[in-house]
Amino acid sequence: MTKIAILKTGAPPPALAEVHGDYPAMFGSVLGEGLTTFDVQAGELPDPAAFDGAVITGSSAGVYEDHAWLPPLFDWIRAAKGRTRLVGVCFGHQALAQALGGEVRKSEKGWGVGLHRYDVLSAEPWMVPPHRSVAVPASHQDQVQTLPPGARVTMASAFTPFGGLAWDDDAVSMQFHPEFTPAYAADLAESRRGRIDPPMVDRALTSLAEPNDRDLVGAWLRAFLGLDRSTRPR
Repeated sequence: MTKIAILKTGAPPPALAEVHGDYPAMFGSVLGEGLTTFDVQAGELPDPAAFDGAVITGSSAGVYEDHAWLPPLFDWIRAAKGRTRLVGVCFGHQALAQALGGEVRKSEKGWGVGLHRYDVLSAEPWMVPPHRSVAVPASHQDQVQTLPPGARVTMASAFTPFGGLAWDDDAVSMQFHPEFTPAYAADLAESRRGRIDPPMVDRALTSLAEPNDRDLVGAWLRAFLGLDRSTRPR
């Protein structure tokens, strides 16, 4: 059985976690069973050689902030690259970019929330079936501003030019959240009303009622990680 580590770098707001579950549970709904969770903020990091792949989750933290757990995570990413398959999502996308030589900052464009559509710029082998664009929930202020050496841009939008990245054939990342259900993304945006301009929240909620490509991107991630049919969620 394929062994996948979930590197949990944050958690949903407690009230939302009670309803929607935590980030490892959300990834379980996309990737299937048999995942092993490591609490990165508590100092837990896996041996890369012991897993076929690792997924770095989202977090409310910024990769440029002063947290004791961030330097060990960056060191782990650099050591794990080439030893196991890596997937970064939102904060994980930014952590991969920062650790591998890019730069992440809070974007002058402000919040990106709701259902965002990204053009597929590089048709990767794991993108089966292929699509020219995908619409997936997003929730972020930070963005990759400087492309890391050796990275190629796989997905992009006008709002997020570096929406998806890949390194060689064993590391990929995405700014959006394929693990977020529209219901969770809507509740999260609503919980930030005030921090986020109310009209933007309203637009986000409207967009999240539209069809999305979460199932497609979930299939892409399972293909990239080498997960077989027996692990797929039902």
